[in-house]
Amino acid sequence: MSIEEGFIDVTGGKVWYQIHGDHLNKIPVIVLHGGPGSSHYSLQGLKVLAEENPVIFYDQLGCGKSDRPENASLWNLDRFVEELAQIRQALCLKEFNILGHSWGTTLAAAYFLAHPEGVQKIIFSSPCLSAPRWAEDQKQNRGKLPINVQITLNTCEKFETTDTEEYKEATAVFNKHFVCRLDSMPEFLKKGTTYKNREIYQIMWGPSEFHVTGNLKNFDCTTELKNITVPTLFTCGRYDEATPESTEYFSNLTPNSTFHVFENSAHMAYIEEPKQYIKTMKRFLS
Repeated sequence: MSIEEGFIDVTGGKVWYQIHGDHLNKIPVIVLHGGPGSSHYSLQGLKVLAEENPVIFYDQLGCGKSDRPENASLWNLDRFVEELAQIRQALCLKEFNILGHSWGTTLAAAYFLAHPEGVQKIIFSSPCLSAPRWAEDQKQNRGKLPINVQITLNTCEKFETTDTEEYKEATAVFNKHFVCRLDSMPEFLKKGTTYKNREIYQIMWGPSEFHVTGNLKNFDCTTELKNITVPTLFTCGRYDEATPESTEYFSNLTPNSTFHVFENSAHMAYIEEPKQYIKTMKRFLS
């Protein structure tokens, strides 16, 4: 299978991309990674989708193998939507599918609502389509944690000491419950931390998955989901921070959608249940 990679000029710098398969003669799926400020690294296993649909990865500006400009004004949703439009144009994508995960679903929805042309199908994997609803869901999730962990989180947030080791340790407990439930993180994932850009995450989201203080805190496209009429797939894990209740709610608001729960996963079903995840994606894309 052919693999092409390189860099594309976008507003603010250059972004790295990699294509698996013949994207000019088959409808590709472009993968929008989570974060903000993460990279495609943890999602690289999705390249096996190229057995049927070409796969396009890219690292959003500021993270991964892409440029890291020191310009805080670049870290906003509109510029990331513009970035995806520039990538589409550079790669001559007339028709394509989108697979977004976590923050990538926020970007996928915002992009489609602004530029629906050519998008054939959308996958919202562990979606965040309403930051206020996400924040409320995490309040409920935090209530399921040991009481001493809850106290630590609340105290650190109250006194703005979220950069302490104490807060990081308490956050790790939350992550074990609602982000990835594997007994030990795969070795390759540990290496991927070097590709992240914490500053982007802080500016756009906040100090943690569940404490939303960034410029996305008011994002909510639920009233516009009725305008997404292409076939869509909503998925999440049974223990996901993107809760099954909210994910199904988003699906019910979207006219031509289906909904699937990975029963043994939290937020990273593509790593926690990789075979089932790939099978579900292939079924939908075909």
